[in-house]
Amino acid sequence: MTEYTPPKVWTWNKPSGGAFASINRPIAGPTHEKELPVGKHPLQLYSLGTPNGVKVTIMLEELLEAGYSGAEYDAWLIRINDGDQFGSGFVEINPNSKIPALMDRSGPTPIRVFESGAILVHLAEKFGAFLPTEQPARAETLSWLFWQMGSAPFLGGGFGHFYAYAPEKIEYAINRYAMETKRQLDVLDRRLAETEFVAGSEYTIADMAIWPWYGGMVKGWQYEAGEFLSVQEYKNLLRWADQLHARPAVKRGRMVNRTSGDPAGQLRERHDASDFETNTQDKIAAE
Repeated sequence: MTEYTPPKVWTWNKPSGGAFASINRPIAGPTHEKELPVGKHPLQLYSLGTPNGVKVTIMLEELLEAGYSGAEYDAWLIRINDGDQFGSGFVEINPNSKIPALMDRSGPTPIRVFESGAILVHLAEKFGAFLPTEQPARAETLSWLFWQMGSAPFLGGGFGHFYAYAPEKIEYAINRYAMETKRQLDVLDRRLAETEFVAGSEYTIADMAIWPWYGGMVKGWQYEAGEFLSVQEYKNLLRWADQLHARPAVKRGRMVNRTSGDPAGQLRERHDASDFETNTQDKIAAE
């Protein structure tokens, strides 16, 4: 590789390359006018079945599983590779143009909520579920939730990008982020040697936030890097990942807004509970 010397002033004069080059840009704001659809339920989710999107659909499905009928929702597909997140309607909900984004229309004034962690807290407080109200359990849950929000970019934008998506393999970058990813996996493994769930004895929004990223990593779904990172070493994390994967609501949540993998596991849009039986991609293709 040719050694790179940064200029005094950086300018955006060529595409960055890699899997997401077509949607990367150094400015915010909409690129085109496009209104978002609105379904029949008070909760309108605009998302994609990435780990950050799956956090929220797991939460919504867990609320419904627990009997909170007010958590019924419409989940609309936002195709980030096509630039849907830069449509004017989406930017009105999330000026950062990242999925997921939620509109809560259950009250007299619609509420926009963006950032997956904020959506989880909003829903937990709205329904009084999966977030302890008493201390110290509440602080422990929020600490692990924000641990995930701060840590996962090193796994995704760091390790995942340079290991799986970058146009060239850069040894320094892969080593740097592989080291940090393994450190994070060890943090979780040590914690889960002490407790059943991440925040303690209760299943909470912290588990829902962490599982799609780190559970997906040890289950082999993230970047197909399990062997590279020796994920079999993390026995406690694997136990927890399997435990959550067995939950019916987690299985459903992982299907929503999914566009890859087994067609039977893809429910690209969700507008009713019956969609899991009637509108998965394998059934649509068979019509």
